Amino acid sequence: MPDDLNALQIARKATLLPVSTIAADIGIGPDLLEPYGDLVAKVKLDAAGILADRPRAKYVVVTAITPTPLGEGKTTTTIGLAQGMAHIGKRATAAIRQASMGPTFGIKGGAAGGGYSQAAPFEPLNLHLTGDMHAVTAAHNTLSAMLDNHLYQGNALGIDPHTITWRRVLDVNDRSLRNIVVGLGTSQDGVPRQAGFDITAASEVMAILALSTSLQDLRRRLGRIVVGFTTDKEPVTAEQLRAAGAMAVIMRDAVKPNLLQTLENTPVLVHAGPFGNIAHGNSSVIADLIGIHTGDYLITEAGFGADMGAERFFNIKCRVSGLVPDAAVIVATVRALKAHSDNHRIVAGRPLPPALLEENPDEVRLGGANLRKQIENVLVHGVTPVVAINAFPEDFESEYEAIGEIAASMGVRCAVTTNFRDGGAGAATLAEAVVAAADEPSAFRFLYATDAPLREKLETIATRIYGADGIDVQPAAARSLDLFEANGLGNLPICIAKTHLSISSDPKLKGAPTGWRLPVREVRAAAGAGFIYAICGDMRTMPGLSLHPAAEHIDIDEDGEVIGLY
Repeated sequence: MPDDLNALQIARKATLLPVSTIAADIGIGPDLLEPYGDLVAKVKLDAAGILADRPRAKYVVVTAITPTPLGEGKTTTTIGLAQGMAHIGKRATAAIRQASMGPTFGIKGGAAGGGYSQAAPFEPLNLHLTGDMHAVTAAHNTLSAMLDNHLYQGNALGIDPHTITWRRVLDVNDRSLRNIVVGLGTSQDGVPRQAGFDITAASEVMAILALSTSLQDLRRRLGRIVVGFTTDKEPVTAEQLRAAGAMAVIMRDAVKPNLLQTLENTPVLVHAGPFGNIAHGNSSVIADLIGIHTGDYLITEAGFGADMGAERFFNIKCRVSGLVPDAAVIVATVRALKAHSDNHRIVAGRPLPPALLEENPDEVRLGGANLRKQIENVLVHGVTPVVAINAFPEDFESEYEAIGEIAASMGVRCAVTTNFRDGGAGAATLAEAVVAAADEPSAFRFLYATDAPLREKLETIATRIYGADGIDVQPAAARSLDLFEANGLGNLPICIAKTHLSISSDPKLKGAPTGWRLPVREVRAAAGAGFIYAICGDMRTMPGLSLHPAAEHIDIDEDGEVIGLY
């Protein structure tokens, strides 16, 4: 990356305002803030009620086409769009997920945006901020410890150890912990059983944090967590293990959203970080309930492509919040659409194939099948989309024209955004298109009814969003579906855990594949979060490190400054 676009260096040169000034500008007084230094503060939950009488902002979700392993700049576009609103005379607040330090020290890097479209301050945001990730880790592992202690102390609830699904979590990429055996040693060291670790962002406690509407709601949801089943096939909950209260106490401060700002002093609410391929991949409902009354537009981001984060935003998050989206932004890049032609192989951490950087609008059109499908996935929910072309220096005008042709053929707006290099000014045209889209009457609708059978919901998502011919439910998954419905969990929405690198369940299938069926190999109940999630394909809930992870380059210089963070 050129030195003039190095995110850390840009962030350090920015003129940031005291967080109290940012808060006051959106109607949040000092009595509603808990400062963490001069530039970061938690917002007390009372803010949602106090701001409720103010006008409701237009609600915009930023999603994308199916990304390459490098990502396509959704966070950068979200921040840039929020900044761009100020350049056309509108007031916006952004709401984004919190960075996980596993990917930050792995290969993905930070989650603050990039270039001149960043949330700030850069270093705290990417390095555990106000400690919410650690609170989730501690709350999750408290339940793990109390579960194993219950087994050790005689197992009065009659838990079948083979049905336990509650693992441990850590905010580190560490493949060696994916599968472990606990309880080894003497008879005083616990009951031996197979277990494992997930990354903290994959924890159900994280999903609960993101979907709770209050501290009391968080407490109730924690109590509903199902850790396994008895030998009589009855669910065992955190409440029965008497762990939920302690978990809620640990999470008491984490439930409050974090207020930061962009490089152009636009307010940013940063809160919760559920995985986008395993959980629902959206920032918190609480942040949105506050942010929806802080300006003209609330711009939030959903993880990965529209088949994943946006579908869950519509059918899981919006059911909880009661907020109705007014528009959606679908981020597309030339390189990703060329990748969906299936003519190139992109590997994270390696240079792009030289042929990918050659002018080839026909290849963009070929890969455009993915963009068409993702536009359909937004339209099926009755939401008006805008295609945002995230510009890169190696792109060609003819390739932008090809993307514009696809958007025009679908009857949706399209704009090129250069916010990475130009900040909010580079997103002004996009902001104008989003304003026009959000002014159209909303026809928002859910994809399925919650009282539909679980298999029907699964098939609806698979066929209407992914383009599958149907679903193949393996025997173990079928037994779980029957068990969940028998225990009153059949009315929960569905979250499908699958690869983010394809609309299908096979990461090798590019574009908009057809003629395939979705394999449902395992189904789990996230009863506390409030959804059933089906595991389709080979999913990793604990990432590993690459040959040369980002951690190798992160250090402290002689002046005590962080270097190598990006």
